[in-house]
Amino acid sequence: MMQIIRDLNQLNKPFPYPVVTLGNYDGVHLGHRQIFGQVIESARGHNGTAIIFTFEPHPLQVLSPSTCPPLLNTFRRKMELFESYGIDLVICAEFTREFASTSPEDFVKKILVGKIGAKELFVGYDYAFGRGKQGTTEALIQMSGQYHFKVSVVQAYTLDDEVVSTTRIRELVQQGRMEEVERMLGRSYATEGTVVPGDHRGKSLGFPTANINPHNQIYPKPGVYAVQVEHRGRRWNGVANIGTHPTFGKGKVTIEVHVFDFHEEIYGQFVRILYAKRIRNEITFKDKEALVRQIREDIKVAMEILKMKKPQEAHP
Repeated sequence: MMQIIRDLNQLNKPFPYPVVTLGNYDGVHLGHRQIFGQVIESARGHNGTAIIFTFEPHPLQVLSPSTCPPLLNTFRRKMELFESYGIDLVICAEFTREFASTSPEDFVKKILVGKIGAKELFVGYDYAFGRGKQGTTEALIQMSGQYHFKVSVVQAYTLDDEVVSTTRIRELVQQGRMEEVERMLGRSYATEGTVVPGDHRGKSLGFPTANINPHNQIYPKPGVYAVQVEHRGRRWNGVANIGTHPTFGKGKVTIEVHVFDFHEEIYGQFVRILYAKRIRNEITFKDKEALVRQIREDIKVAMEILKMKKPQEAHP
């Protein structure tokens, strides 16, 4: 089981041959997984420890909140994904202005070497850390000789000549291009949240829905989506609507999901919505009957997209 350490003062005992990567890793995409794979391979080859050193909150939320992008994943989701890929230990430092003022050399000397005892370090090609982001990959390589650890710089991961990046994935999510998002993540993009009471309009139309209070900071472009819903370790097929319900007078943006062949009461419970494909835009209908006809068509299309998968065990 993966261990999570949130307090650097708890780093008071040596780890077997620590192999470390540094980063926020909000997207946990294929480029990140390429780095994790190399960390894990090296750690296993030395009977060592595969470690991610990350930060919470995101550094920009502290240093420049107005420019911090919306985050793709919750902390909980990131930890589950890290564990599923084979990471042994996550060290999650609290990011403060004081921490941000740490010089790159102090970070390497006091934390990477002094507290963790890093033997190898893997970083992305564009990684920078420390005060003013002075800790470039070149600076790490220079310090590695003095402090006796090995540095490997992992180059960009590309798909069809396009670099896989968290920034690009954010753009695709906001455009509703979920199949492209899935290619870059290596899995479906997910919205996590708690089921909350709604206005019961779906039930009155004959299609009961679960209303989701999302924990993510970013979710797909308004519209209708074929989805799977993860609840208590199982996945169910469904269709989700993200929008303002223009037929009934616009309100705030909500996320509602109609889960096929699901009849449990789940108010207050945690669910995860995994997006397969965007079906259509939100539409204003002339009457309730036209809306019901369209919902039936949406369900038919979603079933075809999902190929009527039977409920299955959940996996990250």
